[in-house]
Amino acid sequence: MGDLRVELYGTHVGDLFEKANTFDFRVADAGIERFGIGSTVLSYAVPLVRTARRNDAPLRRNFFDEVLPEGRARKRLAGNAAIASDYTVGMLRRYGRDVAGALQVWDPTAPGEPKSPVASPVDDAGIRRILVEVASTPIGNTTAARKSSLAGVQDKIVLAKTDDGWAEPLDGFPSTHIIKPVVPTLPTMIFDEEYGARIARHLGLTTYGTELVNFAGATALVIERYDRSPDTADGRIHQEDFNQALGFGGDGKYEVHGHIGIAAIAELLRRQIGNDATAELLRLTTLSVAVGNLDMHAKNVSVLHLPDGTARLAPAYDIVPQRHHTGFDDDFAFRINGIFEHDRIALTDLIAEGEKWKVPDAEQIVRDTVESIAEFVATQRPDPGAHHSLAEDIQRMCGHLLDGRGAGGEATPSPAAARAALRRKQKGLGSTPNGGTGGSFAAHERPDADIELREPPQSPGGWGGPVG
Repeated sequence: MGDLRVELYGTHVGDLFEKANTFDFRVADAGIERFGIGSTVLSYAVPLVRTARRNDAPLRRNFFDEVLPEGRARKRLAGNAAIASDYTVGMLRRYGRDVAGALQVWDPTAPGEPKSPVASPVDDAGIRRILVEVASTPIGNTTAARKSSLAGVQDKIVLAKTDDGWAEPLDGFPSTHIIKPVVPTLPTMIFDEEYGARIARHLGLTTYGTELVNFAGATALVIERYDRSPDTADGRIHQEDFNQALGFGGDGKYEVHGHIGIAAIAELLRRQIGNDATAELLRLTTLSVAVGNLDMHAKNVSVLHLPDGTARLAPAYDIVPQRHHTGFDDDFAFRINGIFEHDRIALTDLIAEGEKWKVPDAEQIVRDTVESIAEFVATQRPDPGAHHSLAEDIQRMCGHLLDGRGAGGEATPSPAAARAALRRKQKGLGSTPNGGTGGSFAAHERPDADIELREPPQSPGGWGGPVG
C-alpha cells in the first residue's frame, strides 16, 4: 500500500507516509502553489512548508489522528475494518474520504481509485435502521462504500440532504447533516442539546439549523453541518478544532489532562484572527457556564479556514446542558480564572478571564450574554423530551451569576477581599479562597493581560503501522 494523498479544497496539499512504525506528513508543491508558503489553511499546527521541523512531527501526527472518532466508536470502526484502532494511517485509508472540514484522505494506489462520489437515496425506514445499528456501525458506515469519519464519542451518523431528499454519502460524497439518536442511558440528552442550540442561535453564536425529527418511529436530532457550503467547489469548508490547532491529542482536550488552557485558545484567536474572535469565545464560554455545558473542551471549539486563507471562529456547537445529569464530573473542562468547579465560577471570574484575553468591554459582554440567556429561557420552553427541570436549572444558574454568586449558588469574595487575595498571591502568600482572583479590578490592579503560551507535550500522535 502506498502513501495517502491529502486533498484540501480539491487541491493536493500533501501526503501521509509511513516509516519505522510511525508516520508523517509531507507537503506537496501544489498546496504551496495554491495557498502560499507557510500558509496555515490546513492547520495552525501544520503550516505548508517544504522542509518541516522534525521536532514538530508529533503535532502533525496529532492533527491527522484527531480527525478520527474516539473511544468505543473508534474501536468499533477499526474492528469492522480489521484494523488496529491506533493505526492512524490504516484508519484514514478506510474512512478518510468524508471527514470534518474540507479534507479528503485516500490511497491513490487502491483498486478503483479515484472513486466517483455518489449519494444513494434512503427513506425514513432506512435511516431508522442505520440509527438502530449505530453502536455497531458508527457514523453510519454500514458498507464498504461508506467512508465517513467524525471526531467525538457520542453516537451519531452522517447523511446528505439532496434536492430529492435524504441520501447516504458514498465514496467521499460530502455529508451535509449529523444525526444523533436518543441515548438509552441519557434519554434527554438530544432534547437538551436541541435547547442549547436554540439558545446559541438566540445569542447569534451559531446560525445552522437543528431539528428533532421522527424517522419511522425513531426520534433523532438533525444538525446541519456548518463545515458544508454550496459556495465552495466541493461543498466543504475546512475546520480544525483546538486540540488540533494547538497540537494536542486524545484526552489532552481537557485542561486536567494536559491542555494548556482556554487562555491559549484565546491568544491564538487574537493573534491570528483578531479581537472579535476572542470576544466571541468569551460569549461562548459565558453561555457554557450559564447553561451548565461542562464539556466545552478543546475539541468543542473550532476555527474555520476559508479557501482564501482567512479564518474565523466556527459557530458554536455541542452546547449540551448537562449539570442536571448525575454521574458526571462537576468540573468545567477548563479553568475559568483559575477555577475548575462549575458551581464556583462567578460572573466576575468570567469577566476577569476575558480581561486576561484583552477583550474590550469584557464586563458588558459577559453580563449582556447572561441576561439574554435568562430572557430567552423565561419565554422559550424546551422540547417535552428534555430534562424536566432544564429551563428552571438554567434560569437559576443565570440568576446566581447575575446576583454575584457562583453558577451553583456558591458565595464569592467581595471585590475588596478579592483585591487583598490577589495582592497576597502576587507576593507568594497564598491564593484566593475560591482558587481565582474573583471580584472586579481597577485597570492598574489587574494582572498582566499577556498570555504565556507553553509548548504542547510531544505526544506520539498515533501509530504508523506495519511497514516492510
